[in-house]
Amino acid sequence: MKLFSFILLLSILHANIALDFTIQDLLYSVEQAIEGLVESAPGPLRPDYLFKSIKNIVEGLPAQIANSIGNSICSAVIAKGKDQTPDQYDPTLGDIKFQFRTPCDKREYPVADPSGLAHDKDFDPEKNTVIFATGWTTTVNNDQQAALAKAYNSRGDTNYLALDMGNYVNTLYFWSSENTDKIGEYLAVGIERLESIIDIGKLHIMGHSLGAQIMGSAARHYRHFTGKTLPYVTGLDPAFACFNEGEELTVISASDADFVDIIHTDPGSFGQFAAYGDVDFYVGGKFPIQDACNDPTCSHNIAVSYYAESVYRNNEDDFLAKRCNSLNSLQEGKCVGSEYPMGYAVPHKLRGRYVLEVNAEKPYGKNATDDYTDPDSSTLGSCRLFRK
Repeated sequence: MKLFSFILLLSILHANIALDFTIQDLLYSVEQAIEGLVESAPGPLRPDYLFKSIKNIVEGLPAQIANSIGNSICSAVIAKGKDQTPDQYDPTLGDIKFQFRTPCDKREYPVADPSGLAHDKDFDPEKNTVIFATGWTTTVNNDQQAALAKAYNSRGDTNYLALDMGNYVNTLYFWSSENTDKIGEYLAVGIERLESIIDIGKLHIMGHSLGAQIMGSAARHYRHFTGKTLPYVTGLDPAFACFNEGEELTVISASDADFVDIIHTDPGSFGQFAAYGDVDFYVGGKFPIQDACNDPTCSHNIAVSYYAESVYRNNEDDFLAKRCNSLNSLQEGKCVGSEYPMGYAVPHKLRGRYVLEVNAEKPYGKNATDDYTDPDSSTLGSCRLFRK
């Protein structure tokens, strides 16, 4: 994070931009870090809750401050004018591909012409289709793609497409974040051309971190191109720095698709703090450190693990949440109403902000039953089972 902020500072100095930023910006990060401690807590706090609050301030606050500063710098740079990314890191349509993942194979088709999918023996146009994009410093063949591909292949009812973005989000963060809008535009071109192959009503696009912002951009560009709205977009801890509502790089939000759900696991640090979706799930409340983690990076990435767990059969209801304003209120029994699943089985009519607790070890979902399917030990969705 120190390197990230330093690089952005160099960018701002190079651009000769004057920042309108006060101590209030820093204090806002502190406020985010302790919000879970003070909100809806009229009486003495429980020792475990107090310990959690202290841990989050100590471990999460530095990253929150760094990202708050970085966000202000990045926004100022981009406001001066976009397209500051060097040509060699500027995305081109021909480099963006769909990687179709089966249990035993990976085959790529250009988003500019995905017609080859129609002739792929393993691609079933009658099934649901998922497109997933990863975040900063990743490429298509990473652990997150492998985990989600295995989860969806285990169901047998979904075509899984990993978005291959080349190295366009594997460069300096400022350039990578600026590239998200153009990658989203190119993905929208590919989705429009998928209409001749699949039922768009069965399409679900989702992403983690910068990938979530790419999917929001794709949905907006798709609507601009076609006049139609995509059915379903999911953001897994969408990236915070450089993305602000109504600015050049705007955030994934409820207006992007018919239904947008967002899962927050590192709010105010690497991930967005504010609720922008139709439904926003705050795992462990609005703290930036997850119980299974000791740092913001782990907390940011674990959103993918939570979602992948929910995809496996028998796990759809592992993560149950209540509409609530804080973890403290949830633990005090002050949140009324029914519980609803986060992740794969989320009801698309759900609206509002929801809070849930998770386990510090797998299974992460507190509602996991004796029939729980362990993503690590299960052969479901794996090539080994497929070849039997």
